Amino acid sequence: MDLTPSLRRIRLFLCDVDGVLTEAQISMGGSAETKTFHIRDGLGLRLLQGEGIRVGWVSARPSDATTLRAEDLKVDFLHQSSGSKVAAIESIHAATGLTWAETLYMGDDVVDLGALKRAGVAAVPADAIAEARACAHYVCHLAGGRGAVREVVDLVLKAQDRWASIIERYSA
Repeated sequence: MDLTPSLRRIRLFLCDVDGVLTEAQISMGGSAETKTFHIRDGLGLRLLQGEGIRVGWVSARPSDATTLRAEDLKVDFLHQSSGSKVAAIESIHAATGLTWAETLYMGDDVVDLGALKRAGVAAVPADAIAEARACAHYVCHLAGGRGAVREVVDLVLKAQDRWASIIERYSA
């Protein structure tokens, strides 16, 4: 299936955090929780924003580490709650005027299935659960926390004919 027409419509890139932006591991001890994020995923999200595509994270698990990284990257939307991800995304749609058809959602587990089923483009890391992979329009070659988000970002930028100008800008 050619995803190019759907990727060209994307104006909102949303993803889960644990298992997508991270390797689904949390380090706990003492008073701090830590997570490891892939640096290229972060740059990819900033590249999308530079091209006018809004980005956000929708997590079912509140975390100070997630908040810190979201602030560092200046993500447009951060929703951390155990409630419905579909409802959270629909509130983002209401605030932005965007639709599911203009939304790319990337998730990896059961809590993401509703959003994956509705997204204009649904993407999952290589190590997503089978049910999430079955809902996806695109299954990454890379695992969560290992550059999967950047893999999908690059697909969007290339489909929208923005990649060459980014390469040119950074090659100067």
